[in-house]
Amino acid sequence: MSVPHVPVLLDEVIAALDPQPGDLIVDATFGAGGYTRALLGKGATVHAFDRDPEAIAAGRKWPETGESPPRLVLHPRRFSEIAAALREAGIARVDGVAMDIGVSSMQLDQAGRGFAFSLEGPLDMRMSREGPSAADFVNSAAEGEIADVLFRYGEERQSRRVARAIVAARPLATTGDLARVVRKALGYRPGAPKDPATRSFQAIRIQVNGELDELEAGLRGATALLGEGGRLAVVSFHSLEDRIVKRFLREASETRSGSRHLPLPEMREPLFVRVAKAIKPSEAEIARNPRARSSVLRSAIRSAAPYEAVA
Repeated sequence: MSVPHVPVLLDEVIAALDPQPGDLIVDATFGAGGYTRALLGKGATVHAFDRDPEAIAAGRKWPETGESPPRLVLHPRRFSEIAAALREAGIARVDGVAMDIGVSSMQLDQAGRGFAFSLEGPLDMRMSREGPSAADFVNSAAEGEIADVLFRYGEERQSRRVARAIVAARPLATTGDLARVVRKALGYRPGAPKDPATRSFQAIRIQVNGELDELEAGLRGATALLGEGGRLAVVSFHSLEDRIVKRFLREASETRSGSRHLPLPEMREPLFVRVAKAIKPSEAEIARNPRARSSVLRSAIRSAAPYEAVA
């Protein structure tokens, strides 16, 4: 079976998880299954999550899903639901959790999914194919709300100018429509090192999919699931995600209380005993896979301190 993308920081993620034969590991973001394939190759059993029905449908064709008992168990759910889903399956503890945050290569490369400004397609961006689309948002939201989203999630300094242009150009139906409006508003010159539509597309995608709330809930769920010595590995692709992961692990490795990420009345013991230094891809990996350029891996090892995830 061919794999349509190259998993980022694969060797480093597997090293951080250190899977052993018989381990139970969660791949919270299955995608095309790059991490899952490597984990299965190490003899682990994998519970894989993805809200994208196309990813789950492809995974159901893998031979490991037909084993008895299956070594690949697929969950068509958001990764914010990993703790609840595994409790429903009678699983209280796991040995590792891998998370690869953001849009997948499969989604980016399909024009019909509407994630990429470089491909003409419907303005969709929904990972689950459910709920309001990107077109629904840009065509119905107030100008101020659009500006806030562009600034908060895309770090777009000229968010108000772009929002004003979007509202003036409505209705927008395709990725090309939106990209052209953003480029015109920001004075894009072909050949510039970075397309200015990048920031707006990122922001709208995060808004449509609730990605940062998902990430915080997923980190809490992973912390609740991991047993003593269990390992967490999280790959992020932009500063907003990485700041959340970095802050979460810092707070979870300190003896303190009152964290907004870990909302417990009291937390007497650190939840992680070791937090590794951040790892970035090598120049060789970036040359092989340019999409790896902005990726960062953060990992940690769970302590014995009890924790119940708060949704």
